[in-house]
Amino acid sequence: MEGGGMVQMIVLLIVGLFVYMYGVLYARPRRLKSMLEKQGIRGPSPSFLMGNITQIKRIQLQTSSKKIDHFISHDWPSTITPHLQQWIHQYGPTFMYSTGNIQLLCTVDTDMVKEISLYTSFNLGKPSYLAKDRGPLLGQSIMSSSGPLWAHQRKIIAPEFYIDRVKSMLGLMVDSTTSILRSWESRIESDGGIAEIDVDPDMRKLSADIISRACFGSNYAKGEEIFLNLRTLQNVMSKGSVGIPGSRYLPTKSNRDIWKLEKEINSMILRVVMERATANHEKDLLQMILEGAKSYGDHEPAGGLPPNVSVDKFIVDNCKAIYFAGHETTAITASWTLMLLAAHPDWQARARAEVLEICKDKIPDAQMLRSMKILTMVIQETLRLYPPSMFVIREALEDIKLKNIMVPKGMDIQIPVAILHRNPDIWGPDADQFNPERFATSKNAQAYMPFGIGARTCAGQHFAKAELKVILSLILSKFGLSLSPAYIHSPAFRLVVQPENGVNLYVRRIS
Repeated sequence: MEGGGMVQMIVLLIVGLFVYMYGVLYARPRRLKSMLEKQGIRGPSPSFLMGNITQIKRIQLQTSSKKIDHFISHDWPSTITPHLQQWIHQYGPTFMYSTGNIQLLCTVDTDMVKEISLYTSFNLGKPSYLAKDRGPLLGQSIMSSSGPLWAHQRKIIAPEFYIDRVKSMLGLMVDSTTSILRSWESRIESDGGIAEIDVDPDMRKLSADIISRACFGSNYAKGEEIFLNLRTLQNVMSKGSVGIPGSRYLPTKSNRDIWKLEKEINSMILRVVMERATANHEKDLLQMILEGAKSYGDHEPAGGLPPNVSVDKFIVDNCKAIYFAGHETTAITASWTLMLLAAHPDWQARARAEVLEICKDKIPDAQMLRSMKILTMVIQETLRLYPPSMFVIREALEDIKLKNIMVPKGMDIQIPVAILHRNPDIWGPDADQFNPERFATSKNAQAYMPFGIGARTCAGQHFAKAELKVILSLILSKFGLSLSPAYIHSPAFRLVVQPENGVNLYVRRIS
């Protein structure tokens, strides 16, 4: 009887697994696709298991020969996401495709984008694959969660980045930047008046130092290992494909590296948390996260964190999100801006003249930063051409209606930000060119989303904008920039859009 019972249990498990896999890999994707096809939405035909991944790779391979080299072209989406541009041309501004079992409704329709931005119900949230396939990096943090858990995290984190709070952080931004600039001055002096500097790693170090001191009460040296491991984890994860069921559980070399890095990062963050929890500190962001983990659910019927989110996980996930989003995206934007200023000496001169006129010999304060209109336009144009995030993505957690389209539950809605930022019908015939002047008159709010859209707009955008202005104004006030012949323009997607070969500039002191 015991042997027969065991066999019966194994058979039931196999049948159950088959039914589950049939639903996930075939029935559900087919149902979602059918519901949209009935409404006139088209797209490329997917294959079983892989969806359109094979087609995406084939199209990317066909365009790889066009990869940007020394010539600076800002049309990098044509080499990184050529499949989307091809399918928009073939199927229209709203179409569907899939990566593995992830079903995507892609749109560059500005009316639909506007409706998404105005949608505030919890029925539209972050896609579930972020907490799964990107779990080692994002977990169930403010960047990847939905519903009450996300709302609670937003309530904790957003106030720490309100404008008044950011004003109090300007001093430490100046101090951290000044330290980097002193090292540049030393290099310039030792190199005879002009130095060739890859500014990208310095911008990463600087931004990491600022976010550490502002939000976690530690300097860069203490968090250096965390930042390095997070960057390594980001690069390893960017090489894999999301949406292939079960792939993240396979003991491949990539997955083993991810598991090891995740364990190390989590342990390091918890050590920092333990040190902070036992010391007497002011209520910075880390302290608010600690208290938020304990207080979640006080007003919920069930009380407490969700079953799969422990107190430690709540803390670690949100610390990783702040570390990643708080320094990586700002650092990359600073690097791209310096490159563009070096490539456009006319705009560099205009921005410098403005900074010197406003600041004179004084350290920039909040009022001065607000007055820097030209520098603001330069940053806005940089974020238009090189938005840190490639996509805004939402998942329909229930059936929802957007622009007369009934989007079925389980469908992910994808907005390719960089493509929308280059629409010539919105931005003009020079949409692929660097022209900050366009922001002097028109903001094109519905088609401009470097910090996301709607209720999920980046909580730290005021902090990021202030940090960028401090860094760039101090650099412009002291140094002249030009492109080094060693600079190779090659934007790459590593979960964020970054300069693959660094940003090599000639840097000289100005009188």
